Amino acid sequence: MRLTVSAHDDTRKLIVLAVDDEPKGLDELVHCLRNSPHVALVYPAIDASEALRLLSADDPRLADRKARGLPIVDAVFADIDMPGLSGMEMSRVFAALRPSPALVFVTGHAEEAVNAFDLGALDYVLKPYQQDRLDRAITRVRDKLAANAAPKYGPEGGLGQVKNDDEVIPVELAGTTKLIPRSSVRWVEAQGDYARLFTTDGSHLVRIPLAQLEERWEKAGFVRIHRSFLVSLPLITELRMGQGGYQVVIGNEEKVLPVSRRHTRALKDRLVGANRST
Repeated sequence: MRLTVSAHDDTRKLIVLAVDDEPKGLDELVHCLRNSPHVALVYPAIDASEALRLLSADDPRLADRKARGLPIVDAVFADIDMPGLSGMEMSRVFAALRPSPALVFVTGHAEEAVNAFDLGALDYVLKPYQQDRLDRAITRVRDKLAANAAPKYGPEGGLGQVKNDDEVIPVELAGTTKLIPRSSVRWVEAQGDYARLFTTDGSHLVRIPLAQLEERWEKAGFVRIHRSFLVSLPLITELRMGQGGYQVVIGNEEKVLPVSRRHTRALKDRLVGANRST
């Protein structure tokens, strides 16, 4: 396996794996990754089999990372469609590692964004590669690493406290796929077979039932408060009695949402338990 050392080599910067079965595409991907001032080392692989051999590679840098409890690489930038073992199948192997590297998929097919979301990809980059777009993906990797290293307190002084590995949700709008970080979602409202995600910069409709998001996001700190609402627990700043029953206040914008009777006890238990863990 060829090892590419960035001109910005620094042990505090990222070690990444680049996988693309097209030699020209691999060279372009490696070139863009090397151009980032935040990337120290790039391991290129022409297919998934070569990439997986990295797991047993006799490389002192990787052995040192294992000894320190770090992911074998910080991030894997992988094409989805490859002969033999696909990028999706390969990613499941890396995702099973503890700790696991961040996954960033690269492909020429926008319709595969949903599959990337299902595998918990941190980002999704379309070909042909653009430096600024890959730079944004690298920023997301760095932000995730920083978040994992920081104390896991809820933002905005909320009552809850959770551990959170971020993921992105692909949203289709006028032929464009927009990636919404789960960490930016404040609450979700059911709208039939769809769900509307309310984020820091607006709302987005996705074709995912609220019950499915409830199950998927429970460990990320989202809690069902009503048949129509799913809320990020750390953003709840107040639980109060209002007309008709309990209500929660979300964040600094004083958004008020209803709490149904059937969900009140479970919500109180979650809030009390979160406070005791702080």
